[in-house]
Amino acid sequence: MTDANPMRKITIEKVTANIGTGQPGEILDNAKLLLERLSEGKPVITAARNRVPTFKLRKGLEIGTSVVLRGKKATNFLEKAFAAKRKVINAKNFDREGNFAFGVAEYIDFPGAKYDPAMEMYGFDVCVTLKRPGKRVTKRRNKKAKIGKKHKITKEEAMEFVKSEFGVKIE
Repeated sequence: MTDANPMRKITIEKVTANIGTGQPGEILDNAKLLLERLSEGKPVITAARNRVPTFKLRKGLEIGTSVVLRGKKATNFLEKAFAAKRKVINAKNFDREGNFAFGVAEYIDFPGAKYDPAMEMYGFDVCVTLKRPGKRVTKRRNKKAKIGKKHKITKEEAMEFVKSEFGVKIE
């Protein structure tokens, strides 16, 4: 029934991978290099938004790096990330809008990644945003509009999409 209407087809809008180091310097540079190797994308530096004296963080301090992937690169990266998780993720990782996120504990679990003794052992987070055709109307600048309740992606639909597209088991 959902395959009959092309407007109901769920696709991946973007995949965001990020590493939070908590401090600038060589550690952050290594994390940026690692993300570049794993994703084949161009990572950007992320800065602290708030001041947290307990963790010695101040607003604007560079503390992490992230990369946003779209299209074929996103799909390839996501397949490898699922392989690193042994194709098992938790149902709690999905939100109400159908997006999901999970973490990879160590980068050496990622297929094709080799251990580098000069680099620390990093883990990273993978956040996936799903969409249906027509989502652009909520984001565009001119004549912005809402999309209907039936057109939004639910948690169950997102879980079914991940199961069928990537063969992932959801616990």
